[in-house]
Amino acid sequence: MSFQAYLDAIEDKTGLTPRQLVEIAESKGFKDPAVKAGAILEWLKTDYDLGRGHGMALVHVIKKGPQIDSKHVGSDGTHRDESDTLWLDGKASKPNP
Repeated sequence: MSFQAYLDAIEDKTGLTPRQLVEIAESKGFKDPAVKAGAILEWLKTDYDLGRGHGMALVHVIKKGPQIDSKHVGSDGTHRDESDTLWLDGKASKPNP
């Protein structure tokens, strides 16, 4: 599953766009470098019933922003994506390729 597919599935499950979840995470102080992924995963599980795989995709965006490694773009690997920048503003507002 691509990083973007994880984020789209999170939106389906929570009703919140990835950007909205990142903003909530930031308001809770999760962007602080001292905060470990486990604390964020626990919050996502408790408040949104997200599993580890989906949670880790969101942890990446919370901690590092929407850029992903270009090795995933156009590859045939598990986490392949169309772009090295993830779309955070919701599936309905995605520009058509």
